[in-house]
Amino acid sequence: MSAISPSPPFPSSSSKTTDKTLNPPRSKNRIHCELRNTPPQKWTIDCVSSTDPIHIILKPPNSTLMASPLNSSLKNPKSVCLFYCSEMKDLAERIAFESDAIELRSISWRKFEDGFPNLFISNAQGVRGQHAAFLASFSSPGVIFEQLSIIYALPKLFVTSFTVILPFFPTGTSERMEDEGDVATAFTLARILSNIPICRGGPTSLVIFDIHALQERFYFGDNILPCFESGVPLLLNRLQQLPDSDNITIAFPDDGAWKRFHKQLQHFPMVVCAKVREGDQRIVRIKEGDPKGRHVVIVDDLVQSGGTLIECQKVLAKHGAAKVSAYVTHGIFPNKSWERFKHDKGGNPGTGMTYFWITDSCPETVKQVKNKAPFEVLSLAAAIASAIQI
Repeated sequence: MSAISPSPPFPSSSSKTTDKTLNPPRSKNRIHCELRNTPPQKWTIDCVSSTDPIHIILKPPNSTLMASPLNSSLKNPKSVCLFYCSEMKDLAERIAFESDAIELRSISWRKFEDGFPNLFISNAQGVRGQHAAFLASFSSPGVIFEQLSIIYALPKLFVTSFTVILPFFPTGTSERMEDEGDVATAFTLARILSNIPICRGGPTSLVIFDIHALQERFYFGDNILPCFESGVPLLLNRLQQLPDSDNITIAFPDDGAWKRFHKQLQHFPMVVCAKVREGDQRIVRIKEGDPKGRHVVIVDDLVQSGGTLIECQKVLAKHGAAKVSAYVTHGIFPNKSWERFKHDKGGNPGTGMTYFWITDSCPETVKQVKNKAPFEVLSLAAAIASAIQI
């Protein structure tokens, strides 16, 4: 870089004589700037000459050089060996399709004659020194033990890091104790996951999407690093694709759903519903907001029987909603309760829904509702592929 010499100071207009003792002459200071071990760069130099001494500001170029440390994980993604349970095979394949850095690895899920798991991790020595992840689905108590056996075994194979992806935390609705003797099974499962063996790189990372109760994040111990993600960005992307995207209103079935999601959806008009008791019945009413003439999308974290969502649909239609749709991250639908939701077939919100969006966090539900209106599946594959790289 070329040398820069500041100009000599101008004499004060009020001074008639020059006192060399009080104002000694200033020597010219040569400033030399040098960058080493970097490729040629075009830097901008700003001189602020109204100050004493002169300030010289060097501005780096707008290039990727300065940002590269922050983006290194994106430019050079770590290679990950992704294991998965049987029912998550389709989602695992979609995740691997999202990134060349993710390699699927197989597990043999067999059983002994007495019904207990007979498990085998193929090419276990080939995992040494690799980043490993396991895609789990605790869809029923019967499959949790065999998957926990794999989850506890993988960190001991000298892997560099270990991540468990559990899109749906199944005991999330069992977090409260209202009567003496109630058992908070959400806390129990959190404790089990908190005791996963530590691998060479440290504690296990645990990725969960839209856990039911926010306070459940505090159930996990210090030996695990829970990472809480959300499926709402998938909904936002889908809403932008709708022909009436400028006429969307978001509805929440209760105050709990509003607390969970309103900040992520704050750019939309909102309707908040509430359950009120009339005698022995619990009736859904609109607490605030106006759905009239709008395409109203009900948002919640999960659905089971679907009774509350159907009551919300009816009250929104009664108050003039032009269309009613719904989004939940986890479509559980025990006993095929998804069959209760009908398609509006032309925009009659009193008879059904225009869309019902779910994610693929519950793979058995995805198989059941495939190609059945009003259901659409928004895949978590890209979000999980990104979370694995954290």
